[in-house]
Amino acid sequence: MSLLIPLYVHPAQDPGAWHRLIAAADRTYGVVINPADGPGRGPDPAFAAAADALSSAGARLLGYVDTDYGARDPDLVADEVLRHRDWYGTQGCFLDRVAPTAEALPDCRRLVRELRRTGSAPVVLNMGVHPAPGYARCADLLVTFEGHWSTYVSAFSRPAWTLRHPPELFCHLVYGVPEVLVPLAVRTARDRGAAVAGPVTGELPNPWSRLTPALCRPGS
Repeated sequence: MSLLIPLYVHPAQDPGAWHRLIAAADRTYGVVINPADGPGRGPDPAFAAAADALSSAGARLLGYVDTDYGARDPDLVADEVLRHRDWYGTQGCFLDRVAPTAEALPDCRRLVRELRRTGSAPVVLNMGVHPAPGYARCADLLVTFEGHWSTYVSAFSRPAWTLRHPPELFCHLVYGVPEVLVPLAVRTARDRGAAVAGPVTGELPNPWSRLTPALCRPGS
């Protein structure tokens, strides 16, 4: 099981979490860099230093960009992906709030093709739900669940089309996980066909403000 880590806290605010993340970089699928709900207006020296340390430790860096369910100009999205790469050395991107509908798929395909043309890899699409099946041929990783642990254990369903694809295509991001149940959350994601997971104990409004305890649990 690989861990996708969206650690949305400034390195100067919680340097300990970032140091632990750097020490466990080899256990991650990728680390999402998100200085200001995107790259911000200019490079942040603290994030640049943390990103450099993560990259040196072997982590794959993904730049966070919000697509607003397709409402944002794709040229602006592509520009923010490039700014992440220029300022923080990201290899790929984490596109948040991606529209999951079949109608939105052609626009998403065009955007992903452009991002790949400029060298972004992997391209992670976060819908937070299972999208139309065609998205499986569009992204390197699909986040098909983002929500609270209570919802994950009581209301998760897996469409039949996902069974035709390898678990490495899917990721589940689950927050509000009781710390003692973090290993169970990782196993549950695996059992539900997702080879990448991001269980955290945090709650809204920013559950990703702390490091996932799974990084501190060898063999989880």
